[in-house]
Amino acid sequence: MDSIGRSKASQKVTLVGAVIDFLLSVIKIFAGFIGNSGALIADGIHSFSDLLSDWVVWYAAKHAGEAPDAEHPYGHERFETVATLGLSIFLAIVGTGIIFDAAQRLSDTGKLSHAPWLLAVAALSIASKEALYWYTVIIAKKVKSDMLKANAWHHRSDAFSSVVVLIGIFGAANGYFYLDSIAAIIVGLMIIFIAWKLGIGATKELVDTSIDAEDIARLHTALSEIKGVNSVHSLRTRRNGHKITADVHVQVNPFLSVSEGHIISVSVERVAKDCVEGLSDVTVHIDPEDDDDENLPYENLPERAQALQILHQALKLEECDYQIERTQLHYLDGSILVDFYLPLDYLQTTDAQEINNQLSSIVGKLPGYGEVKVYFN
Repeated sequence: MDSIGRSKASQKVTLVGAVIDFLLSVIKIFAGFIGNSGALIADGIHSFSDLLSDWVVWYAAKHAGEAPDAEHPYGHERFETVATLGLSIFLAIVGTGIIFDAAQRLSDTGKLSHAPWLLAVAALSIASKEALYWYTVIIAKKVKSDMLKANAWHHRSDAFSSVVVLIGIFGAANGYFYLDSIAAIIVGLMIIFIAWKLGIGATKELVDTSIDAEDIARLHTALSEIKGVNSVHSLRTRRNGHKITADVHVQVNPFLSVSEGHIISVSVERVAKDCVEGLSDVTVHIDPEDDDDENLPYENLPERAQALQILHQALKLEECDYQIERTQLHYLDGSILVDFYLPLDYLQTTDAQEINNQLSSIVGKLPGYGEVKVYFN
């Protein structure tokens, strides 16, 4: 499913949840005040907080589905992450407030009224939230949204909290008045626990937490088995909303052409995406040798333009006037290996080994330069 489809599906399920949460919050708070049930009022406030969280999820889902732009070249998936973190902070505040209020009620418990109606409202809440859980989790799996999965479990936790409220109301109606306040405290603790789980997950994502070690090991093995790849190193991954990005260095034959190296990088990207679900972007660095070292052996060598200028000056100084059609440089083992390409006509008058020895002698005097090979076209 594309980003637009994901966004629309996420918005729809969130709007359905918002409508039900609004109705439940009004019913539970009203019934709680009429029946003098702190637990049901707490559960109603919980549902009202769900309404706000549904709005946050809907807003994030809308923006997370937008196409990449100049300011967000990697897309807007982290809107989901930020929304989840904000939601966790809000839930923690709500849960703490419910606990404090319920603790005060423990010292001043009151008798419930209209107990059958209170029990019916709690039962209605359980059924509604469990139905919302299944609806949301099905859509979350379909669109691969961690934010919707979190919201689905939020609905189920609401159902659990309503079960606790149901038990508390039943106990209070039978003379155990303190059970209503205890039920409210348990609801508050459940909300804080959910906030903690959501917050930890979102924080890990914001600080570029990698995928599981087992998945990285499997990916490393798969890339190492690609034909043309000599070794794999510096493999890194990170999560970006529901997507995963990766970058990797692969060592290949140093004498391959640029186009051959590119084809290998395409294979690496394809295999990586097939190996890890959700991997959307792979950056492949082709290495002619292992550069997984802080002290790179070629760090102080001249780049191509300067290296060619040094060669030209050395040949000119030695009065070596061969018509060199092309020069290819290889930066390997801490030195520059040089391939000279000369016209085939030279072989009619001069021995190939003699030409190679002459050029090798000149280049060998230059610091940082290594073996010389001569080819004739």
